[in-house]
Amino acid sequence: MSRKGLLGDEGKNEGDDAEKLRLIEAALYVAGRPLDLKTLCSVTGEKSRKRILKLAERLLQEYRRREGSLEILKLSGDRFVMQLKAIYAPLVRRLSIKPLLSSGPLKTLSYVALNQPLTQAELVAARGLKSYGHVRQLEKMGLLASVPSGRTKVLKTTDIFADYFNLSRDPGTMKRQFRALLESQMAEGLKDLGEAREGRGVGDRKEGTNKAFKEHNTSEKGV
Repeated sequence: MSRKGLLGDEGKNEGDDAEKLRLIEAALYVAGRPLDLKTLCSVTGEKSRKRILKLAERLLQEYRRREGSLEILKLSGDRFVMQLKAIYAPLVRRLSIKPLLSSGPLKTLSYVALNQPLTQAELVAARGLKSYGHVRQLEKMGLLASVPSGRTKVLKTTDIFADYFNLSRDPGTMKRQFRALLESQMAEGLKDLGEAREGRGVGDRKEGTNKAFKEHNTSEKGV
């Protein structure tokens, strides 16, 4: 092959890489949660996970060099997330849109997260009849999953829940991390969990933990 042909191929590959970098960046911005290589491959149309891994790591380094207010982190399982750096979260929180969830569903979600697996009957006994509606909402959002069990169903959190709060997908580890997250947020007295503006990263959402989670271990009903 001629030198001209080789240079042409190199230029084509560089252009293709640049477009895939833009797509990875766009996907991470819109998702606001960790994305795995399978998802990034789907977005970019790239079959090679190895290539996408290298491109995502390259994008991470580019953001690190920029020293801006946003950062990209690499998590376990070759997952990547874009988020607002923690130092800036308190300064711009007042500009955020409404919380992702209101107080009642947040309490129900935290109760399930810390006591899973548990049946819906057990949840209703602890949280009241309104938890039926909370469960439907949380399932629709992909934060809870259920499996039929006799006349009730068994509830547990999903991988989407773990990714949203930047937690391990291992149930035991996740419970410990989530409890620690709640305790740290209670100590800091922060408010407004899960601000729903597109592109806000997991780190910023964790910075805004709703005071509803302060009551995660109570059995208050009708909320």
